[in-house]
Amino acid sequence: MDRRPLGRSELVIEPLVLGGNVFGWTVDEPTGFAILDAFVDHGFTAIDTADVYGKGKSETLIGNWLKARGNRESVHIFTKVGSEMAPDKKGLKADYIREAVEDSLKRLQTDYIDLYQSHRPDADTPQEETLEAYDHLIRAGKVRVIGSSNFTPAQISEALETAVIKSLTRYESEQPHYNLYERDVFEGELQELAIKEDIGIIPYFSLAAGFLTGKYRSSADFDKSPRGARMEKYMNDKGMRILAALDDVSVAHEATPAEAALAWLVAQPGVTAPIASATSVKQLESLAKGVRLKLSEDELDRLTAAGR
Repeated sequence: MDRRPLGRSELVIEPLVLGGNVFGWTVDEPTGFAILDAFVDHGFTAIDTADVYGKGKSETLIGNWLKARGNRESVHIFTKVGSEMAPDKKGLKADYIREAVEDSLKRLQTDYIDLYQSHRPDADTPQEETLEAYDHLIRAGKVRVIGSSNFTPAQISEALETAVIKSLTRYESEQPHYNLYERDVFEGELQELAIKEDIGIIPYFSLAAGFLTGKYRSSADFDKSPRGARMEKYMNDKGMRILAALDDVSVAHEATPAEAALAWLVAQPGVTAPIASATSVKQLESLAKGVRLKLSEDELDRLTAAGR
């Protein structure tokens, strides 16, 4: 299996990160356990969540699974801090990070987090203060590596510079919104920065909230899942071009459109591993197939052109 380092860190992961956003929301604990079991059975290790997902329910489900399976040392747990848990529980100030990490560790039933991420920028807190808080957590052994999410290239550059000047730990990864349809955030300046500075990229919404699965072809399909209401913005010429290209490419490989979309994403320069969530073991099996699917250069170019 293709194993990839996360930035300059010693953290090495396979080319799929399981999204935990559905745990405790559209996925109950028994189903979540089955999905997590199938995920590790396929040889994957990285599970991404956040304190805000289900206001702690996602972390709690994952923590219960870790305790039940006794496999903490063989998986990588990614979580995030900064999004609003309550009016007085949000942001990236040092005091709040110190409080929030203890809450996450308790819910996850572990004494360390492999990748702790700033969920979104905090304009009210200097980056130095945030990085100092993370540096303390790393030295205390509670966090192994830190990363950012939803940061602009300028914000990442400022954080990297601050880390160097102040001799603090640096962000080794970034979570951008990136998929075959939505490409403006990552492609260009952020992609170039990630490659230059060796920052791991773990994109979220890898399947455009489900649009790239191909199950949404018209407004009549919107009631197929809780995310159906988000599909209207994709129902345009660009979206239909992408689905047509995915249909052709996936048929040639006896794959699904979602699998072809993931194969395209894994092949993009700078991408370490996409984040994708599953609400069933069957969906997990498809994700595993997709990240291992190898497309030809012509097929990759065709998909790239369709998404422009």
